[in-house]
Amino acid sequence: MKIKLITAILAALAMSACAHLPPPITSNDKVSLPIPSSPFIATNYKATDKLIAQLGGRLNPDQPMIVATIVNIDDLNSSSTFGRLVSEQVSARFSQASYSMVEMKFHNFVYMKQDQGELLLTREIKDVAKSHNAQAVVVGTYALSGDDVFVNLKVIQPTTNIVLAVHDYTFPLDTNLKTMIKSSIHR
Repeated sequence: MKIKLITAILAALAMSACAHLPPPITSNDKVSLPIPSSPFIATNYKATDKLIAQLGGRLNPDQPMIVATIVNIDDLNSSSTFGRLVSEQVSARFSQASYSMVEMKFHNFVYMKQDQGELLLTREIKDVAKSHNAQAVVVGTYALSGDDVFVNLKVIQPTTNIVLAVHDYTFPLDTNLKTMIKSSIHR
């Protein structure tokens, strides 16, 4: 009787411990992590999930990756709160999927422009990736139209500049996004 009680208690403890673990990642098709209720975050997470699915296990999650700041396609030297936030959320989603992500904000050798974030120009990608032994770099652009913001994300192999995965998506240009993008509109 005591053994059955102890076994039941241990089983209950084991199940409750498992309840706090993140859900498993599926192998090739899609990430099975929860999607937040914020439409902005959810859209960026789903875009990252698409990149992960396209990669199909071709990258080693234990080898570092870098996410550069998403930049304005009309001025590749500028970004905005929008571009920086998209970059942060893409990096977060890769981290949630157990990829090793390098946090670039703490490195002073990356090209930094006040109020712009970490901007990686093509000629610098190889150097930065090499110094971090990064197997891939996520880069991207955004473009404004009258009603939408178009985003393009790419996962690039820095040693060859070959695109390993790409995903395009849009956001409706609402008041919140106009506020986040205003720094690039007025420059």
